[in-house]
Amino acid sequence: MISNRPVFTLGFRPFYLVAAVFAVISLPVWLGFYVGVISSGGYLAGLDWHSHEMVFGFATAVIAGFLLTAVKNWTGLPTLTGSSLAALVLLWISGRVLMLSGPPVLAAIIDFLFIPALAIAIAIPITQSGNIRNFKILVVLGGLMVANSVFHQAMLGALPFQLTRVSVLAALDVIVILIAIVAGRVIPAFTGNAVPAARPHSVYIVEAAAIISLVLVLAVGVSSPWWSIPTSIWIGLLLVAALAHVVRLLLWDPFKTRGNALLWMLPVAYAWIPVSLVLRAAAASPLHIAASSASHALTVGAVASLMVAMMTRSALGHTGRALKAGRIEVGAFVTLQIAAIVRILPGIVWPQHYRAFLIGSAVLWSLAFTIFVFGYWSILTRPRIDDPSG
Repeated sequence: MISNRPVFTLGFRPFYLVAAVFAVISLPVWLGFYVGVISSGGYLAGLDWHSHEMVFGFATAVIAGFLLTAVKNWTGLPTLTGSSLAALVLLWISGRVLMLSGPPVLAAIIDFLFIPALAIAIAIPITQSGNIRNFKILVVLGGLMVANSVFHQAMLGALPFQLTRVSVLAALDVIVILIAIVAGRVIPAFTGNAVPAARPHSVYIVEAAAIISLVLVLAVGVSSPWWSIPTSIWIGLLLVAALAHVVRLLLWDPFKTRGNALLWMLPVAYAWIPVSLVLRAAAASPLHIAASSASHALTVGAVASLMVAMMTRSALGHTGRALKAGRIEVGAFVTLQIAAIVRILPGIVWPQHYRAFLIGSAVLWSLAFTIFVFGYWSILTRPRIDDPSG
């Protein structure tokens, strides 16, 4: 029975697994579209499929696994397990299949339903616990839900097609806000608990500047089809946001983590947020750096890397294993860092080699997640080593 299978005892198990497997196969599919080996799908294809599925497919699966696990810890109340959890996973998988196969309207509906279903699943324990602090997580999921709705309506012709790109970028900015919120909780806490010599701390004005600047970046991006701010102000906002996140990261005393790979992965991945903001500013400046370099510094460098760092740590901790990184964890993470660097380089210095770097980065991405799947399949599908019921 499903309820007795270890993989469905807690949300991180199935969602980390399906997210990683999807990450392995998604980039080869994208390359198939890119080089013309795969023809148009029944609904999404090419860049539309790639951009949507990296954000609303891969990233939302990792977010689901993290939140279903974290909310249980935050509230002390149970989240989905057994058949209910399996049903949510099946809904996500169905969305991934239908994004390629169609029919378009059914694909849009099934894919859209996943985020509201996830929001309801975590809203129940959050509401029952009266944990007001975590209501902001529901606001973030609401933003993702709206962005996905706009994407599908634009793809189906109910809204202007240009909103497909706006909605994906908006969703990415929402995810970065969520990551920044969670990182502000876990990185200094993990560092302080594991490294006695470290003195991570937060300064309210820096915290406010870091989060508010990201919200302003999101607001400007969402409003861009109808209203735009002067380029100089936009660049200034991005650079202020980058500075705020650099200062925030330094206050967490990241250099004290260098002896612990499971710790240093988190600040290294977080550092990609200010890097992406600087590249985004450069793309809007006379330097004319490719916008794709900024977006992939964010998606591969920051979002995916932070997710891998959190997936490995939470999977080890919640299965009763030692919080220590080995060759699997370091190999997957470092390979992903190289993939990010390779992906952004042609948009900065070698545009003539764009195709080769894109293919190389895609191969490295798939390799990184293949390493993760190889190392974590048994961890995620077998009982806790200290408690067979967990």
